[in-house]
Amino acid sequence: MTIDRAVLAFAGSMILLSLALSQAHSPYWLFLTAFVGVNLLQAAFTRFCPLAYILKRFGVRSGGAFSCCDTP
Repeated sequence: MTIDRAVLAFAGSMILLSLALSQAHSPYWLFLTAFVGVNLLQAAFTRFCPLAYILKRFGVRSGGAFSCCDTP
């Protein structure tokens, strides 16, 4: 799995988890959904993603979407 796919899988999982928690516990969990959405939006424009840096340090293969991981 590349960094790109791992970031998308993680973001999707966080969105689904926060939606489930907002239904089961508190609507304040929707703030997590908003945070993930804003982070995805800024990553689309800036090509900067903190999770991509973390995954790169763990040795996950680079994809093509995030410029932070192009250099060794």
